[in-house]
Amino acid sequence: MSETVIRAAVEPGDLGWVVMAHGELYAAEFGWGSEFEQLVAGIVADYAASHDPQYEAAWIAELDGERVGSIFCVRGPDDGTAKLRLLLLDPAARGHGLGAQLVDTCLAFARSAGYKRMVLWTTDRQVAAGQIYLARGFRLTGDELDERFADGVLSQYYELDLTD
Repeated sequence: MSETVIRAAVEPGDLGWVVMAHGELYAAEFGWGSEFEQLVAGIVADYAASHDPQYEAAWIAELDGERVGSIFCVRGPDDGTAKLRLLLLDPAARGHGLGAQLVDTCLAFARSAGYKRMVLWTTDRQVAAGQIYLARGFRLTGDELDERFADGVLSQYYELDLTD
């Protein structure tokens, strides 16, 4: 039986791993280049430089002691809004419920921090993640062609009321 753990992203190498894992996985699965890895690196750098632990957190999923996933909760565009960022799950770790556990952990933190709603950005290529979001009550609030990516990728925007 495999051992799964969701833990705070506080160990040396965790933040660097998040950038590397996103870059490698999205290149392999979707052919996305360094522009996407730069986007992820910017999000991680902002978090590392200025996160307030009362209102922002990050988690790492482990499978048998190895990092296999991540998720971040950061401040949104206003004080009542949290942003879910950087959900990732290595293909080898899929099927263990870790993606859902990561999202649930993030949502529980956002609620305990007093946020009233959560928003997120993803693309139409992250089908499994979209299913997790919808199963937790997120609603798709919009989509648009994203010219940063090839092949007609749609950016998607989701929102969840956390007061229910």
